[in-house]
Amino acid sequence: MRTAPTILHLDMDAFYASAEQASKPSLRGKAVVVGGLGPRGVVATASYEARAFGVHSAMPMAQARRLAPNAAYLVPRFGLYREISEQVMGLLRTLSPLVEPLSLDEAFVDLEAGGVAWDEESARLAGVRLRADIRAVTGLTGSVGLAASKMLAKIASEEAKPDGLVLIRPGTERALLGPMPVRTLPGVGPATGDHLRRAGITTVDEIAEAGEDELVRLLGKAHGHGLYAIALAHDERPVVAEREAKSVSVEDTYDVDLHDRLRIGLEVQRLADRCVRRLREAGLSGRTIVLKVRRYDFSTLTRSDTLRGPTDDPAVVREATARLLESVDTTGGVRLLGVGVSGLADYTQEDLFAQARLAAGEAPEEEAPQTQQAESADVPVEEEPAPAERIWRAGHDVRHAEYGHGWVQGSGLGRVTVRFETPDSPPGRVRTFRTDDPRLVPADPLPLVPREPGASGTGASETTGPGLRQPPSDPARRPKSRSGGGGAATSRP
Repeated sequence: MRTAPTILHLDMDAFYASAEQASKPSLRGKAVVVGGLGPRGVVATASYEARAFGVHSAMPMAQARRLAPNAAYLVPRFGLYREISEQVMGLLRTLSPLVEPLSLDEAFVDLEAGGVAWDEESARLAGVRLRADIRAVTGLTGSVGLAASKMLAKIASEEAKPDGLVLIRPGTERALLGPMPVRTLPGVGPATGDHLRRAGITTVDEIAEAGEDELVRLLGKAHGHGLYAIALAHDERPVVAEREAKSVSVEDTYDVDLHDRLRIGLEVQRLADRCVRRLREAGLSGRTIVLKVRRYDFSTLTRSDTLRGPTDDPAVVREATARLLESVDTTGGVRLLGVGVSGLADYTQEDLFAQARLAAGEAPEEEAPQTQQAESADVPVEEEPAPAERIWRAGHDVRHAEYGHGWVQGSGLGRVTVRFETPDSPPGRVRTFRTDDPRLVPADPLPLVPREPGASGTGASETTGPGLRQPPSDPARRPKSRSGGGGAATSRP
């Protein structure tokens, strides 16, 4: 068992909402809620100012609006969040080759494997330096937990929030865990927590006191043994650098049930194209195409088709999903559609349908005139709303020919309201335009921190890529074999 607190867990603070506040000066210090804004939308992230009103992740958006009616409600900008995540993960990989991402804003790091930490002092120094580098490169804050195991490091980062660092010294784990509620432990969800509560077990200490046999009786053999071990702070799980993706998928939930069969087909093909884009961005292909349909009564159907070999061809995926949709009864309406690809590989096979098309006397796909596809009423690849029907999503970036860069505050009744400001400007002015104003166009997000070499920001020296600066050189690394000096208390910076 590891004897030094060299497992680091990083969790960015209110990630989506913090990125929006950093991007929009007028929202700094104010309640911000990011998520789906339709009647069926849910909260993805709430800023700490919004959490003070009781708003939290996974809450129905309608409930959030009742709790915080004056908050700013924004649609997510996942492209921006992924770009920031890549910057953060790049900083983590300068510390160690063993980085295990859990999501866009969360990861474990084995500092000992990177030779940057071997005891409490060096681990704390690495954590402090990481937080400073993240702030310098992204303009955002992250909380860091340090411990001798993954479970404890994650608990420590939660204790550190927001914008803090907590180190759990070896030998103090049992005393720290004891009074915590059972839901603190990984694997204890609402159902297990209620089951334990009915048995009179509400804290981690009470799990340990109940004993392993009682837990096995209550929860079953596998769950009981595992829960008893982690209640005693036994967690031998290693940090795994590569978490192999099993599938790539996209899905959309619709504010109003879809009934028109043609519209449903168009949506499925649009999702197929999005899914293929994600495949290609990851350098992957797949053999099994999956269609997911959630109907008006919440019943969910899945249909799949396994091809002869892996593909990342959008035409192949669209054709497969169209065939799968033919076998699904959409009578009554559809509230959710999804398309996924599994059986992933890091290579592609030649067009699976090329031989069939050639046998039928058709031209290969790359020679097929694109104008013919665009003229087809049931191909959504080029589907774009007419200018008069443009949809302006709250929080998304725009550019005006006269006023420059801004973001959408809201739209409706043929009007769109825009606040013109940038990450490094003062709070900007608000102006309203017709939704079909030709001078107003969608825009890409601006970087939260200036990208030019030598831009201000502590902890950065030279630019190594778009928006990503190389952190300052580490002090001379010491041998990894040096043993750690454990203390007996949880500490904060």
